[in-house]
Amino acid sequence: MQEEPINEPGNEEEDFPYRTEFKKKSIRSYVIRGGRMTEGQRKAFDNYWGPFGLSLYDGPIDPTEIFGREAPVVLEIGFGMGDSLLEMSEAETDKDFIGIEVHPPGVGRLINNAGKAEVKNLRVYMADAIDVLNDCIPDASLDRFQLYFPDPWHKKKHNKRRIVQPEFVKLLCSKLKPGGLMHMATDWENYAEQMLEVLEAEELLENTAGKGNYAPRPDFRPQTKFERRGERLGHGVWDLLYKRQ
Repeated sequence: MQEEPINEPGNEEEDFPYRTEFKKKSIRSYVIRGGRMTEGQRKAFDNYWGPFGLSLYDGPIDPTEIFGREAPVVLEIGFGMGDSLLEMSEAETDKDFIGIEVHPPGVGRLINNAGKAEVKNLRVYMADAIDVLNDCIPDASLDRFQLYFPDPWHKKKHNKRRIVQPEFVKLLCSKLKPGGLMHMATDWENYAEQMLEVLEAEELLENTAGKGNYAPRPDFRPQTKFERRGERLGHGVWDLLYKRQ
């Protein structure tokens, strides 16, 4: 019997009807932060959730039906405030983008900006990414997967909460088409080392930069303001780019 998804409040105000969707699990890679949204972000859900929003409750999707065309599909987990995902969707209009994020302010900002820009090749889940992968994304349907700057859970006792684990990577491999790309990036060196170890151990993946190597930042990943600031301060960023065998 399939476990029923549940909602978790994404805003302190009771009259806000949009909630993060997820199933009960013992360990999650995120904590829902109840940060207040701007009025624009709140209104964005009323104005734009209809054309952009997808629900975990609706089960498996057919990207060709959702987007109304046959095109390469890119999935990003944890898009934050959504600026780079929007930039990519506008730059790569030949591809269709699906973003997953648990925090309502970021989702509101993204769909607000995407709606005003009249972007057509973007859809969004406000839900647990593992649940979406398991219940909604068809096998061998993705041309590219993206995970940029996930929560590092830098305390050793919290490392088990990191989303990049062998089981997660194996699940991703099942969703990627043969030849599809898996791209991750982090600014925590210890997490980069763990990512590299996990990805290198997956037999279905081939490191595009050569075994055991990090990759140069690909042109399709925009540099964030945070990243540029970090570079000026001498902070590192590690990209990992793998191809599904």
